[in-house]
Amino acid sequence: MCGIVGYIGPKEAYPILMKGLHRLEYRGYDSAGVALMDQEIKLYKQKGKVSELEAFVKGKDVKGTVGIAHTRWATHGEPSQINAHPHFSETKTLAIIHNGIIENYSVIREELKRRGYHFSSDTDTEVLVHLIEDIKFNEKVPLEEAVRIALTQVVGAYAIVIMSKLSPNKLIAARKGSPLVVGIGNEEFFIASDATPIVEYTKDVVYLDDEEIAIVERDKELSIIDIRKETKTPYVQKLEMSLSELEKGGYDHFMLKEIFEQPRAIKDSMRGRLNAPLGIVKLGGIIDYEQKLAKAKRILITACGTSWHAGLVGEYLFEDLARIPVEVEYASEFRYRNPVIYEDDVVLVISQSGETADSLAAIDIAKRNGATILGICNVVGSSIPRQTHAGVYTHAGPEIGVASTKAFTAQVTILTLMALRAAQLRNTISTTRFNQLINELDIIPEKIEAILRQNDKIKKIAAKFKDSRNFLYLGRGYNFPVALEGALKLKEISYIHAEGYPAAEMKHGPIALIDKEMPIVFIATRRGMYEKVITNIQEVKARNGVIIAIATKGDKEVAKMVDYLIEIPDADEVLVPLLAVIPLQLLSYYIAVMLKRNVDQPRNLAKSVTVE
Repeated sequence: MCGIVGYIGPKEAYPILMKGLHRLEYRGYDSAGVALMDQEIKLYKQKGKVSELEAFVKGKDVKGTVGIAHTRWATHGEPSQINAHPHFSETKTLAIIHNGIIENYSVIREELKRRGYHFSSDTDTEVLVHLIEDIKFNEKVPLEEAVRIALTQVVGAYAIVIMSKLSPNKLIAARKGSPLVVGIGNEEFFIASDATPIVEYTKDVVYLDDEEIAIVERDKELSIIDIRKETKTPYVQKLEMSLSELEKGGYDHFMLKEIFEQPRAIKDSMRGRLNAPLGIVKLGGIIDYEQKLAKAKRILITACGTSWHAGLVGEYLFEDLARIPVEVEYASEFRYRNPVIYEDDVVLVISQSGETADSLAAIDIAKRNGATILGICNVVGSSIPRQTHAGVYTHAGPEIGVASTKAFTAQVTILTLMALRAAQLRNTISTTRFNQLINELDIIPEKIEAILRQNDKIKKIAAKFKDSRNFLYLGRGYNFPVALEGALKLKEISYIHAEGYPAAEMKHGPIALIDKEMPIVFIATRRGMYEKVITNIQEVKARNGVIIAIATKGDKEVAKMVDYLIEIPDADEVLVPLLAVIPLQLLSYYIAVMLKRNVDQPRNLAKSVTVE
């Protein structure tokens, strides 16, 4: 959530900043703004989309080779032009953009009011820029020192960039708990909340660590200190993403593109890790910790949203294959309920962005209790991979659509590989079974391609149900988390109420909802508790429920019982989630498109949830 872009160099800043804001739109936001340095600081901001900011700025002076820009997702204060970033200091010599939350802003605000400062917004960010100016004036220190002192006085999370009329060739950036990256170009620097606005201009980046402050100055080397005034050596990394990955590539939406990218994303997640002909699973990122994983008395999986659903699949995988007890926790609850964590526990943290605030807090708790922490993440260089003991990147490629699709299947793929390797080390799986599963996993991408070829059929089914107001998704065993994920996708992008349940729980409440107006989505594949699911289908039919079934190809028994059928290739029960979720993603996508929803940027949602 929220997006930051900054530039300093020989080029005009405005086009670079605007293009950067467009690249960051996937993060979710409700207002946008830009500040440009050209003798004075010119500041423009507007409620709404980046395109509305561009329309507002049209015809105005946008000259300047130094600038900062921001997309805001409202926390303190409603979405409005006044609350949009950037914010000026009292004298309008400083301008700031900020992601995160300053928790003690109200105390600081009252003190600054007593000192004569005036506030035009309801934001915590305006408090911070006034505080920095107050320190700079009273302590008579350089801008970077004023920023450092101010950050020792605030509580909360932040990624900030500050420009000063009095230091027109300098930008100051800092972070704690919210991501920030500095791109190093040819006599120019770029600053952003993630690498997507930078990849077009440079492959050389520095990811700031918590409590680090970057001094970015024209014609000088990048300088980094921390809030204790210790000098840090910038660690320059190479970006792996390409510009083509950030384009729609002919698809109507990023979400549809990412659904169709799943065969490749899964292959990339297995590349170098799975050698089916030789019977090898090797996860280099955790190789030094695989014995810890294999000997763990318990695995705690913590995540949020779609990643939590992947974690639920992981629970079935580790318990079934490796016989390790698993608990799956919402990171947002885990951090506040005084969890019981032992030193011989393995805590597995799953996140697409690697910046989820609740998951980062869960890591901190687990560390304090001495547990081993492993991560599964998609974004190279993000906070979670850097704060865990070890981990595995999914290599799904950039996921721009807010509603996660390929991240889920890539995460489940990695969890499957981890569980198989743990089972092999623990001798809880026979060689025959191990080889059968890795050979089946190896051809999962081809089976997904076969499902994607049913795109038009699923689109027609979606047309039948676009006006439904409630959906129920039901599955058992490995398919229960898939039911939850299917329901979440529909809620996220179509705004239709949907719930996922274990099919057996239907009789314990949800059955009261069933009538001829209520679509019921069953995951009814032949593997697993097939006969039990058939019974559940019969119970729904007896109450005039309308059934959409995800079934194994060629299953005539299910076909004759349901109203609409989507077939998927046969697969071992362990691997069915990777297949069954695909038609549910497409169903949600087409319903949302037919309802004219903003599929890639659904209302109120943000891609990277960096605040509580």
